[in-house]
Amino acid sequence: MTHLYPKFLLFILSSLLVINGNSQNRPSVQVMLVGFDHLSQLYNQQPKSDVYSAKKQAEINQLTTCFQSYAPDMIMVEVDPSEQPQIDSLYALYLAGKLTLNDLPSGRSETYQIGFALAKRLKHKRIYCVDHYEATSQSLLTEGTNIDLYKQALQQFQGLARPLKKQVQQDSLSVYEYIRKLNQPDMITLTHRLFYNLPALVVDGEFSKTATNTMNVSHIDKRYIGAEFISLFYNRNLKIYSNALISQRQYQGKKLLLIFGQPHVGVLQELFRENPNYSLVSPLNYCK
Repeated sequence: MTHLYPKFLLFILSSLLVINGNSQNRPSVQVMLVGFDHLSQLYNQQPKSDVYSAKKQAEINQLTTCFQSYAPDMIMVEVDPSEQPQIDSLYALYLAGKLTLNDLPSGRSETYQIGFALAKRLKHKRIYCVDHYEATSQSLLTEGTNIDLYKQALQQFQGLARPLKKQVQQDSLSVYEYIRKLNQPDMITLTHRLFYNLPALVVDGEFSKTATNTMNVSHIDKRYIGAEFISLFYNRNLKIYSNALISQRQYQGKKLLLIFGQPHVGVLQELFRENPNYSLVSPLNYCK
Protein backbone atom coordinates (compact mmCIF):
# COMPACT_ATOMS: atom_id res chain seq x y z
CA MET A 1 0.00 0.00 0.00
CA THR A 2 2.91 2.42 0.70
CA HIS A 3 3.66 2.78 -3.03
CA LEU A 4 0.29 4.60 -3.41
CA TYR A 5 1.33 7.52 -1.19
CA PRO A 6 3.56 9.33 -3.72
CA LYS A 7 0.75 9.23 -6.29
CA PHE A 8 -1.75 10.41 -3.71
CA LEU A 9 0.49 13.30 -2.65
CA LEU A 10 1.05 14.24 -6.28
CA PHE A 11 -2.72 14.33 -6.79
CA ILE A 12 -3.21 16.60 -3.76
CA LEU A 13 -0.45 18.97 -4.86
CA SER A 14 -1.84 19.13 -8.38
CA SER A 15 -5.31 19.88 -7.04
CA LEU A 16 -3.98 22.69 -4.83
CA LEU A 17 -2.16 24.22 -7.78
CA VAL A 18 -5.34 24.16 -9.84
CA ILE A 19 -7.37 25.72 -7.02
CA ASN A 20 -4.72 28.38 -6.45
CA GLY A 21 -4.49 29.12 -10.15
CA ASN A 22 -8.26 29.48 -10.41
CA SER A 23 -8.35 31.86 -7.43
CA GLN A 24 -5.65 34.03 -9.04
CA ASN A 25 -7.75 34.27 -12.19
CA ARG A 26 -10.82 35.52 -10.36
CA PRO A 27 -11.72 39.15 -10.93
CA SER A 28 -10.39 41.08 -7.96
CA VAL A 29 -12.48 43.81 -6.35
CA GLN A 30 -10.32 46.67 -5.11
CA VAL A 31 -10.94 47.99 -1.60
CA MET A 32 -9.61 51.25 -0.20
CA LEU A 33 -10.10 51.65 3.57
CA VAL A 34 -9.65 55.18 4.88
CA GLY A 35 -9.52 55.76 8.63
CA PHE A 36 -10.73 59.06 10.10
CA ASP A 37 -10.74 60.84 13.38
CA HIS A 38 -14.36 61.87 12.97
CA LEU A 39 -14.38 65.34 11.42
CA SER A 40 -17.48 66.31 13.38
CA GLN A 41 -15.49 65.88 16.59
CA LEU A 42 -12.82 68.39 15.58
CA TYR A 43 -15.08 71.34 16.28
CA ASN A 44 -14.45 72.83 19.74
CA GLN A 45 -16.42 76.07 19.30
CA GLN A 46 -13.31 77.83 17.98
CA PRO A 47 -13.54 79.10 14.37
CA LYS A 48 -10.23 77.50 13.35
CA SER A 49 -11.49 74.05 14.37
CA ASP A 50 -14.61 74.24 12.21
CA VAL A 51 -14.57 72.17 9.02
CA TYR A 52 -16.83 74.82 7.48
CA SER A 53 -13.99 77.37 7.62
CA ALA A 54 -12.58 78.30 4.21
CA LYS A 55 -9.15 76.86 5.07
CA LYS A 56 -10.46 73.50 6.20
CA GLN A 57 -12.85 73.29 3.26
CA ALA A 58 -9.84 73.66 0.96
CA GLU A 59 -8.01 70.90 2.86
CA ILE A 60 -11.02 68.59 2.69
CA ASN A 61 -11.31 69.37 -1.01
CA GLN A 62 -7.67 68.28 -1.43
CA LEU A 63 -8.47 65.02 0.34
CA THR A 64 -11.59 64.44 -1.75
CA THR A 65 -9.58 65.01 -4.92
CA CYS A 66 -7.20 62.21 -3.90
CA PHE A 67 -10.06 59.79 -3.53
CA GLN A 68 -11.54 60.99 -6.78
CA SER A 69 -8.34 59.94 -8.58
CA TYR A 70 -8.90 56.42 -7.22
CA ALA A 71 -12.33 56.59 -8.92
CA PRO A 72 -14.37 54.29 -6.67
CA ASP A 73 -17.66 53.01 -8.03
CA MET A 74 -19.11 52.38 -4.55
CA ILE A 75 -18.61 54.67 -1.54
CA MET A 76 -19.42 52.99 1.77
CA VAL A 77 -19.86 54.96 4.98
CA GLU A 78 -20.17 54.47 8.75
CA VAL A 79 -23.95 54.59 8.84
CA ASP A 80 -26.22 51.68 9.72
CA PRO A 81 -28.13 50.14 6.75
CA SER A 82 -31.39 50.89 8.59
CA GLU A 83 -30.71 54.56 7.77
CA GLN A 84 -30.22 53.98 4.04
CA PRO A 85 -33.61 55.48 3.05
CA GLN A 86 -32.82 58.67 5.00
CA ILE A 87 -29.34 58.93 3.47
CA ASP A 88 -30.80 58.34 0.00
CA SER A 89 -33.31 61.14 0.56
CA LEU A 90 -30.69 63.59 1.83
CA TYR A 91 -28.30 62.74 -0.99
CA ALA A 92 -31.05 63.27 -3.60
CA LEU A 93 -31.72 66.74 -2.15
CA TYR A 94 -27.99 67.45 -2.11
CA LEU A 95 -27.63 66.47 -5.77
CA ALA A 96 -30.59 68.66 -6.69
CA GLY A 97 -29.04 71.68 -4.95
CA LYS A 98 -31.86 71.77 -2.41
CA LEU A 99 -29.64 70.91 0.56
CA THR A 100 -26.26 72.19 1.74
CA LEU A 101 -24.18 70.26 4.24
CA ASN A 102 -24.37 73.01 6.85
CA ASP A 103 -28.15 72.51 6.81
CA LEU A 104 -27.55 69.15 8.49
CA PRO A 105 -26.96 68.78 12.26
CA SER A 106 -24.26 66.21 11.46
CA GLY A 107 -23.06 67.91 8.28
CA ARG A 108 -19.49 68.21 9.58
CA SER A 109 -19.13 64.41 9.48
CA GLU A 110 -16.87 62.75 6.89
CA THR A 111 -19.94 60.86 5.71
CA TYR A 112 -21.15 64.14 4.23
CA GLN A 113 -17.97 66.20 3.83
CA ILE A 114 -16.23 63.40 1.92
CA GLY A 115 -18.90 60.82 1.08
CA PHE A 116 -21.57 63.13 -0.33
CA ALA A 117 -19.13 65.52 -2.00
CA LEU A 118 -17.14 62.74 -3.68
CA ALA A 119 -20.21 60.82 -4.80
CA LYS A 120 -21.58 63.99 -6.42
CA ARG A 121 -18.30 64.59 -8.27
CA LEU A 122 -18.31 61.01 -9.55
CA LYS A 123 -22.00 61.21 -10.49
CA HIS A 124 -22.95 58.32 -8.21
CA LYS A 125 -26.63 57.67 -7.62
CA ARG A 126 -26.14 56.85 -3.95
CA ILE A 127 -23.68 56.15 -1.16
CA TYR A 128 -23.93 52.88 0.77
CA CYS A 129 -24.56 52.47 4.50
CA VAL A 130 -22.58 49.47 5.80
CA ASP A 131 -21.98 50.17 9.49
CA HIS A 132 -23.38 47.98 12.24
CA TYR A 133 -24.05 50.09 15.29
CA GLU A 134 -23.57 48.41 18.64
CA ALA A 135 -22.97 50.08 21.98
CA THR A 136 -19.18 49.85 22.20
CA SER A 137 -16.96 52.34 23.97
CA GLN A 138 -13.23 52.72 24.46
CA SER A 139 -13.98 53.67 28.07
CA LEU A 140 -15.56 50.29 28.89
CA LEU A 141 -12.38 48.64 30.16
CA THR A 142 -11.36 50.35 33.39
CA GLU A 143 -10.53 47.67 35.96
CA GLY A 144 -9.09 44.20 36.35
CA THR A 145 -5.78 42.42 36.78
CA ASN A 146 -3.15 43.96 34.44
CA ILE A 147 -5.36 46.98 33.73
CA ASP A 148 -2.31 49.20 34.29
CA LEU A 149 -0.62 47.71 31.22
CA TYR A 150 -3.62 48.59 29.10
CA LYS A 151 -3.97 52.07 30.58
CA GLN A 152 -0.29 52.80 29.99
CA ALA A 153 -0.58 51.79 26.34
CA LEU A 154 -3.76 53.86 25.99
CA GLN A 155 -2.01 56.91 27.46
CA GLN A 156 0.92 56.44 25.08
CA PHE A 157 -1.48 56.34 22.13
CA GLN A 158 -3.34 59.41 23.37
CA GLY A 159 0.01 61.14 23.79
CA LEU A 160 0.53 60.71 20.05
CA ALA A 161 -3.01 61.28 18.79
CA ARG A 162 -4.23 64.20 20.91
CA PRO A 163 -1.42 66.63 19.98
CA LEU A 164 -2.09 65.93 16.29
CA LYS A 165 -5.79 66.63 16.75
CA LYS A 166 -4.99 69.84 18.63
CA GLN A 167 -2.73 70.96 15.78
CA VAL A 168 -5.59 70.44 13.32
CA GLN A 169 -7.95 72.39 15.55
CA GLN A 170 -5.43 75.25 15.69
CA ASP A 171 -4.77 75.17 11.93
CA SER A 172 -1.09 74.25 12.31
CA LEU A 173 -1.72 70.83 10.71
CA SER A 174 -4.02 70.42 7.73
CA VAL A 175 -6.91 67.97 7.68
CA TYR A 176 -5.25 66.44 4.62
CA GLU A 177 -1.98 65.73 6.44
CA TYR A 178 -3.83 64.58 9.55
CA ILE A 179 -5.71 61.88 7.65
CA ARG A 180 -2.50 60.85 5.90
CA LYS A 181 -0.79 60.42 9.29
CA LEU A 182 -3.70 58.41 10.72
CA ASN A 183 -3.51 56.02 7.77
CA GLN A 184 0.20 55.33 8.00
CA PRO A 185 0.74 51.57 8.57
CA ASP A 186 2.43 52.11 11.95
CA MET A 187 -0.51 54.18 13.24
CA ILE A 188 -3.02 51.57 12.09
CA THR A 189 -0.95 48.81 13.72
CA LEU A 190 -0.70 50.80 16.96
CA THR A 191 -4.46 51.31 17.16
CA HIS A 192 -5.16 47.72 16.21
CA ARG A 193 -2.92 46.30 18.94
CA LEU A 194 -4.37 48.67 21.51
CA PHE A 195 -7.99 47.64 21.00
CA TYR A 196 -7.81 44.13 19.56
CA ASN A 197 -4.76 42.51 21.15
CA LEU A 198 -3.39 44.05 24.36
CA PRO A 199 -6.71 44.03 26.29
CA ALA A 200 -6.59 40.22 26.39
CA LEU A 201 -4.09 40.61 29.25
CA VAL A 202 -6.79 42.11 31.47
CA VAL A 203 -8.70 39.52 33.51
CA ASP A 204 -10.96 39.33 36.57
CA GLY A 205 -12.56 42.74 36.17
CA GLU A 206 -15.74 44.55 35.22
CA PHE A 207 -16.84 47.02 32.59
CA SER A 208 -17.36 50.62 33.60
CA LYS A 209 -20.92 51.04 34.82
CA THR A 210 -21.16 54.53 33.34
CA ALA A 211 -20.37 53.10 29.89
CA THR A 212 -22.78 50.15 30.05
CA ASN A 213 -26.06 52.01 30.52
CA THR A 214 -27.29 50.92 27.09
CA MET A 215 -25.63 47.48 27.06
CA ASN A 216 -26.70 44.03 28.17
CA VAL A 217 -23.65 42.72 30.02
CA SER A 218 -25.33 39.73 31.69
CA HIS A 219 -23.50 37.31 29.39
CA ILE A 220 -20.04 38.80 30.01
CA ASP A 221 -17.45 36.44 31.53
CA LYS A 222 -15.68 38.67 34.02
CA ARG A 223 -12.76 36.25 34.26
CA TYR A 224 -11.83 37.26 30.72
CA ILE A 225 -13.00 40.86 30.79
CA GLY A 226 -10.32 42.05 28.36
CA ALA A 227 -11.13 39.33 25.84
CA GLU A 228 -14.81 40.24 26.19
CA PHE A 229 -13.87 43.86 25.44
CA ILE A 230 -12.07 42.77 22.26
CA SER A 231 -14.96 40.54 21.20
CA LEU A 232 -17.45 43.43 21.36
CA PHE A 233 -15.38 45.53 18.97
CA TYR A 234 -14.46 42.60 16.75
CA ASN A 235 -18.05 41.42 16.48
CA ARG A 236 -19.13 44.85 15.28
CA ASN A 237 -16.44 44.87 12.61
CA LEU A 238 -17.39 41.39 11.41
CA LYS A 239 -20.89 42.69 10.79
CA ILE A 240 -19.56 45.78 9.02
CA TYR A 241 -17.51 43.45 6.83
CA SER A 242 -20.60 41.34 6.15
CA ASN A 243 -22.61 44.44 5.20
CA ALA A 244 -19.85 45.55 2.81
CA LEU A 245 -19.69 42.13 1.15
CA ILE A 246 -23.44 41.97 0.73
CA SER A 247 -23.64 45.48 -0.75
CA GLN A 248 -20.76 44.82 -3.14
CA ARG A 249 -22.29 41.55 -4.26
CA GLN A 250 -25.71 43.13 -4.78
CA TYR A 251 -24.47 46.15 -6.73
CA GLN A 252 -21.37 44.55 -8.31
CA GLY A 253 -18.93 47.29 -7.41
CA LYS A 254 -15.33 46.79 -8.55
CA LYS A 255 -13.62 49.64 -6.69
CA LEU A 256 -14.84 50.19 -3.15
CA LEU A 257 -14.06 53.12 -0.86
CA LEU A 258 -14.86 52.59 2.82
CA ILE A 259 -14.82 55.69 5.04
CA PHE A 260 -14.69 54.71 8.72
CA GLY A 261 -13.23 55.67 12.07
CA GLN A 262 -9.54 54.78 12.13
CA PRO A 263 -9.80 52.02 14.80
CA HIS A 264 -11.92 49.97 12.38
CA VAL A 265 -9.28 49.88 9.66
CA GLY A 266 -6.87 47.24 11.02
CA VAL A 267 -9.58 44.62 11.51
CA LEU A 268 -11.25 45.31 8.18
CA GLN A 269 -7.88 45.12 6.44
CA GLU A 270 -7.31 41.65 7.91
CA LEU A 271 -10.74 40.43 6.83
CA PHE A 272 -10.50 41.73 3.26
CA ARG A 273 -6.89 40.58 2.94
CA GLU A 274 -7.88 36.97 3.63
CA ASN A 275 -10.65 37.04 1.01
CA PRO A 276 -9.24 36.09 -2.43
CA ASN A 277 -11.97 38.04 -4.21
CA TYR A 278 -10.71 41.37 -2.86
CA SER A 279 -7.44 43.28 -2.99
CA LEU A 280 -6.50 46.18 -0.72
CA VAL A 281 -5.47 49.56 -2.07
CA SER A 282 -3.71 52.01 0.25
CA PRO A 283 -5.07 55.59 0.29
CA LEU A 284 -1.43 56.67 0.60
CA ASN A 285 -0.92 55.61 -3.03
CA TYR A 286 -3.21 58.48 -4.02
CA CYS A 287 -2.74 60.97 -1.17
CA LYS A 288 0.96 61.70 -1.45
